[in-house]
Order: sequence, then structure tokens, then C-alpha cells
Amino acid sequence: MADIDYIKENRLEDTGFAHTIQLIGGKYKMQTLYALRLNHTPLRYNALKRLLTPISFKMLTNTLQELEVAGLVYREVFPQVPPKVEYSLTSLGESLIPVMDEICTWGEQHQHSNG
Repeated sequence: MADIDYIKENRLEDTGFAHTIQLIGGKYKMQTLYALRLNHTPLRYNALKRLLTPISFKMLTNTLQELEVAGLVYREVFPQVPPKVEYSLTSLGESLIPVMDEICTWGEQHQHSNG
């Protein structure tokens, strides 16, 4: 019964569940993580943009910044002209892939059920 106390006392934000949702919740975070994972090599901004169409430039920039701050994505800037920036998953980001795979598997198994 202690588990339900988190909800009753409005402490859901103190749970691992809330932390995970904060990291991967959002319209394009999971897709961005998957795009970086499935590519197997770092991706440049425009390559990510093409993979995640119809994402806007602003949304992609915000998503990448949030994932970088969370420690899930690594941003490497190369000192050259024109500037070159590549994005890849950190080891923490890689560790989320199996969790996201399970979410996707559950969704595939239940997408046609009525609740």
C-alpha cells in the first residue's frame, strides 16, 4: 500500500517513473533517441532533421538541448569552417534503449485492443 501513498500525497514526482518520463517524455525525444541509436554512427543536425520530418528546426534544437542536458545525448563540435556538429547517444542514453523497446513492444501487442 506504500506505493499508492506517493499518489495520495502528491509525491509521484519523487519516483523513478516520473524521472524516466521527464527524460523521454515529449513529442520527439524517443524518436530522436531511436534515430541516433539505429544509425550506429553520430548524426549531424540536418541528417536528424530529415529523419524526424515533420519536426521543426526549433523543436529539434530544443529536443537536442534537453537530451544533452539530461546526459542522454552527446554533442560534439568540430573546430572548422563551416561549423560541424555531430550528435550521438551517451552510455546513459544507450541504457534507455531497452526500456523504450519494451514500451514499443507493449504498444504493438496492445494497439488493437479496446482498453
